[in-house]
Amino acid sequence: MAGRSPLRALIIGSPGSGKGTLSGRLVEHAPALKTFSAGDSLRSHIRRKTEVGRQAENVIKDGGLMPDQTMMDVIWSDLKAARNGPWMLDGYPRTIGQAKLLDSTLEQEGDPLDLVINLDVPPDVVLARILDRWVHPASGRVYNTNFNKPLKEGLDDITGEPLEQRPDDNVDAFATRLATHHREVAPILDYYRSPTMSLSRPPLFANLKGNTSAEIWPQLWEVVKKFRLE
Repeated sequence: MAGRSPLRALIIGSPGSGKGTLSGRLVEHAPALKTFSAGDSLRSHIRRKTEVGRQAENVIKDGGLMPDQTMMDVIWSDLKAARNGPWMLDGYPRTIGQAKLLDSTLEQEGDPLDLVINLDVPPDVVLARILDRWVHPASGRVYNTNFNKPLKEGLDDITGEPLEQRPDDNVDAFATRLATHHREVAPILDYYRSPTMSLSRPPLFANLKGNTSAEIWPQLWEVVKKFRLE
């Protein structure tokens, strides 16, 4: 088991790469693990019509990114509530500025990252997933009309409430998001791969390749199970 403190991990990948699906499967195998999605946090703010939510609504529709400090404030409020157990961040950081803000904050708390996971999924595969994706807004549960259909068409399996497509789940918005993702995330991947990182204990970096979550899952579990998950 690597380390004595609970796991602190990031899972990085393009929109639609399976971050949410794989994070959910990890929780099934390690129930103490808390997963936090930057996107879900922002959508919660949008539903509650907070100041951050009003700002996020316009940015998300345009396929853009929120300011780094605003995102750090949103994420940190989640992490503080889970500091006694293992956690994994899904889809954050998305810029080099966010990565450095997160690392400096965790270093100051004496609770640095253990693991950074990159999901390496081909863009054409991701686009097909995006166009067939439906979500339950209140819970964040994700369905796909090709490989993860709801029990009843258009309805959430648990609540029976209507499913929706996200405003940015269309070809034009996706193209913008994917271009932004690759432009912004490339420096993050280089940053976490670098042996010269200015951190007291650089995290392990794992690049996981596959076309489906089923292909990536065994690789993911093999890496994560080495850490403390309770």
